[in-house]
Amino acid sequence: METVVWVVHVGAALGIIGLVLMQHGKGADMGAAFGSGSAGGVFGASGASNFLSRSTAILAAVFFCTSMLLTWYSGHGNKGTSVMNEANALKTPVVSTPVKEIPTKSNEIPK
Repeated sequence: METVVWVVHVGAALGIIGLVLMQHGKGADMGAAFGSGSAGGVFGASGASNFLSRSTAILAAVFFCTSMLLTWYSGHGNKGTSVMNEANALKTPVVSTPVKEIPTKSNEIPK
């Protein structure tokens, strides 16, 4: 099931990218505000939303939902494991032989 959500998520992301690139930007009519023609407002009301903007909104909602599902899957996938438990399991006991005497000037090792 997680694979299906991943496929839908990537498809929605690519769809949003494509739809946003196909849309006509509102900044393209900037010249109208400075007296060069039609004045429908620079960033004002733009009338009813068209097919591209509605499709983008729907894909954004799908992308949001699949993001939430993937977050839920990642949190509920590995129950009972802990980073600290795994780190303790990897530790190996250190075996060392104790030194009877540390050589100093007074008790140097004989030659």
